Amino acid sequence: MDMKDSILEVAKRLVQQRGVNGFSYADIAKEVGVSKPSLHHHFATKSDLVVRMLEHYTEQLIDYLRGLDSDALPAKKKVEGYIDLYRHTLSSDRLCLGGMLAAEALTLEPAMQQPLSRFFEYQQSWLEQTLLKGQASGEFHFALPAAKQAKLMIAALQGALVVSRGSEDKAFFEHSVEGLVSTLG
Repeated sequence: MDMKDSILEVAKRLVQQRGVNGFSYADIAKEVGVSKPSLHHHFATKSDLVVRMLEHYTEQLIDYLRGLDSDALPAKKKVEGYIDLYRHTLSSDRLCLGGMLAAEALTLEPAMQQPLSRFFEYQQSWLEQTLLKGQASGEFHFALPAAKQAKLMIAALQGALVVSRGSEDKAFFEHSVEGLVSTLG
């Protein structure tokens, strides 16, 4: 892993655990073992760092979801794979990077808004298409239009992460997922 990737990984973990306003370049420099000027060489501003981090996170999400699509999986298994992303995030004592940044939206630099929107838009589009395929195959029988069901799922999963972490009750997440999956019919 090169220095830029190391910086991105440490910064991502810090944002997922503390939020964008909960870390500084000094925190990253200490963990990575470089000077603050060296960090500024790679990412001139915190905004530059967060934008690149979010773009990278979105690219990873897209790759993962495309992997689910490339497998000959039924829609239900694809949705389970999607939910597993959230489950893995919680097991790492983190929140979703997009969810954490969305919670801090009023304090974010304008440059961060577009990649944050793209993160959620891609997720919603993928989930909506997967739900429609599941409906067409008879796997799902949800009552809402697929676009609204996708939004419900994203909101419920993001919220379940936050409450589970805040209450130190990982079972809350699993109970929420169980209820959410039951809405698919």
